[in-house]
Order: sequence, then C-alpha cells, then structure tokens
Amino acid sequence: MKNFIVRTITGIFYVAAIVVSFSDPFAMLFLFALVTGLTAWEFCGLVNDHVPHTQVNRFICTVAAVYFFLAMSGYVGGITPSSGVFIPYLLTIIYLFISELYLKQENPINNWAYTMLSQMYIALPISMIPVLAFNGVDDGEVHFNALLPLSVFIFLWVSDTGAYCCGSLFGKHKLFPRISPGKSWEGSIGGGVLVIAAAAIVGWIDNSQAANIQDSSIQAASSMSIWKWIGLGLVVCIFGTWGDLVESLFKRTIGIKDSGNILPGHGGMLDRFDSSLLAFPAAVVYMYILLLFEL
Repeated sequence: MKNFIVRTITGIFYVAAIVVSFSDPFAMLFLFALVTGLTAWEFCGLVNDHVPHTQVNRFICTVAAVYFFLAMSGYVGGITPSSGVFIPYLLTIIYLFISELYLKQENPINNWAYTMLSQMYIALPISMIPVLAFNGVDDGEVHFNALLPLSVFIFLWVSDTGAYCCGSLFGKHKLFPRISPGKSWEGSIGGGVLVIAAAAIVGWIDNSQAANIQDSSIQAASSMSIWKWIGLGLVVCIFGTWGDLVESLFKRTIGIKDSGNILPGHGGMLDRFDSSLLAFPAAVVYMYILLLFEL
C-alpha cells in the first residue's frame, strides 16, 4: 500500500509537470532539456556500471545530448535559424571518436557504440518534441502549438493505463514473453481502443479551437481532421509499446530491473520515458508523411 501511494504521488507530479510545462515554450524547453540531461546521464552510468569492458565519457555525452536538444529547439523555434548551431555538437561527436585513439581502453568499439547510442536513443528522440511543438506558417512566423506534443504524452498515458487494466482483467496471450512477460495482446488491444477514443476527443477539441482562429494560415497549421488524429494515436500507441520493449530488452541485456530510482515508485528516467523514445520520432515521421503527400 505504501508503494502504491508513493507511486501515485510521483505519477501526479510527473503528469502535472509535463502538462504545465506546455503552457509556455520556455518552460517546455527547460523541462525537457533537464529530462534529456538526466536520462543521458543515467544511461551512460548504466553502461559504465553494467556493460563489461566499456567506459563512455558520461559527462561529455550528457552535455552533448543537452546541447543537441537546445540546438534543435532553437533551430525549429526560429531562435537560431542558421544550421550552424549544430557545428559544436558535430565537433563534440568527432572528439568522442578521436579520443578513443589515445585512451587505450580495452574495448573502444563498445565505447564508440554506446556513446553514439546515448545520442541516437536519447538526445535525438527527445529533440523531436520541439519539432512537433513549433510550426511554421505562410507568414514566415513560427508558432508554438502545445497540443501536438502534449497529445503524444496523453496517448502514451492512456495506452499504458488501458493496457494495464485490460491486461489485468483479460490478459491470457503473451505479447512478447521473451522480453516482457507481463504484457499481453489483450492489454495492448485494450490500450489501443482507448487511445482511439482519446484521439477522437483530442481531434474534436482541436477542430473546435481551430474554428475560432481568424488567421487561416495559422488555422491550417493548427488543426487536423479527427481521422488524422486517430492515425497519430495509433502510431503513438504501437511505437510506444515497442519503445517500452526496447528498454526492457536493454535492461535484460545488462542484467538490471530498474534503470534508476530518481522517481520514487517509478524507477529511473529511462523507465518513465521509454515509450516516448520511439513514439516521438514515429509521430514526427507520421506528420511529415501527411505534409509530404498533402493528406
């Protein structure tokens, strides 16, 4: 009972922090820059402690991850429109490769691999949040649209809740027993059904708000049809499940149960954001497909 109470309180603060952060673009950037840094730091620590013959530069990997997030945010947000903002990040990556020539580590290939994984698995996916949040319109201005990235989190939360409830009540067929024995097909399907309902509601709210916007160019960039919202919800649900499984595979491979204990009752940062690490890149791809084919 005590653990349930702690988990509930932590969950409330976690959800509240994310929801409130989307009320202001700078609050959002601050929060997820912090999330990026904490998650990269945690990941590199797990690698150094649990992967044999492997030592990555934890500090530089973390700084690089945070810088990439901020550079991406500045670029898509119109704060630093020049792509030159990414040059310091590229120089850092080059340094991390070259440094292995002189450190005489036992397995430099492992060090390179996990160094790049810290960027590809953490920095890049979280940096897709501002890509969804900042939308350019015909007048050349960049507008902050909190609903799109916030909806990804909402769909993930609804999917997790639905999967847990339906899996507990009806779960009989294991979804991926080799990696996550607790997940069931019944739970995943139940979560998906609830996400469809949530996406329809978000789509209705979005279209209701867009109808009150006078500027047609902003209106076009702000709204999608309900069917497109449902499509986004399903993409997030599917890739969020895969994201959860990817993190489970990582933990099983290095032999740990939780990635950390920074969030009481919820484990570490990777445990809390695992689903989003695949869901956000998939959501960006989905949105660009809609844009590319003018769907």
